[in-house]
Amino acid sequence: MGVDGLIFLDNNGRPIIQSGFRSTTPAYPLLHIDAVNNAISKAPRPEDVDPVVHVSAYNIDDSPGACCHVQCADMRILCPISGNGKTLMSYINVAGANINTTINSGSGLGAAGGAFSSPIPWRKAGLRYASNEIYFDMVEKLKAVVNRNGVSLASTVVGKIETNSRLSGTPDCLLSFTNPQVLADCAFHPCIRLNRWSRDKTFSFVPPDGKFILAEYRYSPNPSTSATGSSAPPTVRDNVPIPFVLKPNFDIEDQTVSFDVTLTSRLNGRSLENLVIELNLGEGASGIKCVAGRGTGGLGRGGIGAMDVVGGSSGASWAFDSRKKVLKWEIINVPPSSSWNLRGSFSTPIVPRPSHALQVKFEIQSYTFSSLKVEQLKIIGETYKPYKGVRGRSIGDVEWRW
Repeated sequence: MGVDGLIFLDNNGRPIIQSGFRSTTPAYPLLHIDAVNNAISKAPRPEDVDPVVHVSAYNIDDSPGACCHVQCADMRILCPISGNGKTLMSYINVAGANINTTINSGSGLGAAGGAFSSPIPWRKAGLRYASNEIYFDMVEKLKAVVNRNGVSLASTVVGKIETNSRLSGTPDCLLSFTNPQVLADCAFHPCIRLNRWSRDKTFSFVPPDGKFILAEYRYSPNPSTSATGSSAPPTVRDNVPIPFVLKPNFDIEDQTVSFDVTLTSRLNGRSLENLVIELNLGEGASGIKCVAGRGTGGLGRGGIGAMDVVGGSSGASWAFDSRKKVLKWEIINVPPSSSWNLRGSFSTPIVPRPSHALQVKFEIQSYTFSSLKVEQLKIIGETYKPYKGVRGRSIGDVEWRW
């Protein structure tokens, strides 16, 4: 009679982590998982299941075994054993009670020794840093489609909280937000306690070491509408303002096309950065002639009648990919409320068929569409006071039709 290993199941009976079981067949741990799950499904209540479950032999040559199990918080710990396991049940109950207390309190999680020195699968035990710090980067991406009249047909913002943790010991973190109601359809790292989020919309977790994604979410501009189960279409409910305006004007003749595209920033306090506008000119496009530059508004000088040519000092440039037939207009930095212009022409040996949509990509530093703000970060279980940093960054991908 001996302990063959340990298996941790989630509250749905699925395995989270287990020991190696190197001396057994691959089917051995699955037999014990199925035996416990079947016993629980047949019982009126999970607590009515006997703490030692009989496990039938896998084949004629094997002997039957048993599986001790105990519920600990949101997990169930299985201990497959060879032979009769009732004599080991008292030890399993004590170990399970200790782990349950440790997980709920969030303290002393790194004190144990041996092969399972850390009861937290995602964090090593005994971590030590000379400087304790944790950073949160909130990155949001806007995807939108705008019609020829400048009306947004569809827009969605999805975000993620990228975290870099360099904290000693086993810190228990509590991250709260001033406006958590803007978060919808969240997907969490396993370290986050779901019951705490359901109760008061805070992130309670013991972080992994190093870089990881704490959570992913969708920005809900009107959370009250989503919460009431309104039948309004998502394109209306989740409409997010586009941070710029495009005014494309195309004049298509038999074999030539002339165009004039003006972009104006709607932002007041932030700049659009690394803005790229692409337009497919269609088959046979050649003889491209363009002038890209800055118009009016924002900081600095410039006027519609004083556009800089390619390679000028305006910060705008254009290029044409003759293989893909794509015209690319790039602006490194678009100051608040500034206007920019690209005008030119091209010819084709056949009837021109340029794409009727411009693809716009951009970045905004220190800005999030959701305006999600961290209220405070508390760390318990450790005596040090870490450095905490929070940043926001947004990227966009907009299809603007004309």
